[in-house]
Amino acid sequence: MDRPLPSHVPQIMVCSKCNSGFSKDEEYFAIFLSCILAGTTDPAKQKNLNFQRALARNRSLLKRIENSKEIYLPKGEDESKTIWHPENDRINRVVLKNARGHAYFEFGEPIPDEPDYVWARPLETLSESERNDFEATSIAGFSAWPEVGSRMMTRVVGGQDLIDGWVVVQDNVYRYFAVQAGTMLVRTVIWGYLATEVYWG
Repeated sequence: MDRPLPSHVPQIMVCSKCNSGFSKDEEYFAIFLSCILAGTTDPAKQKNLNFQRALARNRSLLKRIENSKEIYLPKGEDESKTIWHPENDRINRVVLKNARGHAYFEFGEPIPDEPDYVWARPLETLSESERNDFEATSIAGFSAWPEVGSRMMTRVVGGQDLIDGWVVVQDNVYRYFAVQAGTMLVRTVIWGYLATEVYWG
């Protein structure tokens, strides 16, 4: 997220080993997205000063991300296009870590089990029906209200930080949706670009 962090940013206590164990993946995740949005790995073109410094300092990471970029000319077009090939295992580890954090923060539910699935896709690659389903906060099989006393129940009743059922942590930067009814579903949208979903059945 962008600095300064909002006062209401969700935070939970975790052991230092667990937290630091994801640091390289989280750095890759954030800088990879930054490069996509900037359209380049040039450190000077990154909007976030910390990412500029990280890319300038870590030349191996810069090269790794640069090598994941593919430029091609679509048939019948005059302008080239760029696609980026993420390291999906690293992306998914960060997405899963965040989803577990949201589940614990909102419902007090630690979820050590592996999920049924994890996915992350640019929002623009979703079809209209997929986008509507993703944005929906009224989902078949997830109609139960949160447990009394849970943070999510407080949000539902009072509307705290909720916009259309999503918890907005930082406008146009990070929002998430979490719902529990014997199962757990967590969705996020990062920088208005990346959609993610994690599901435990």
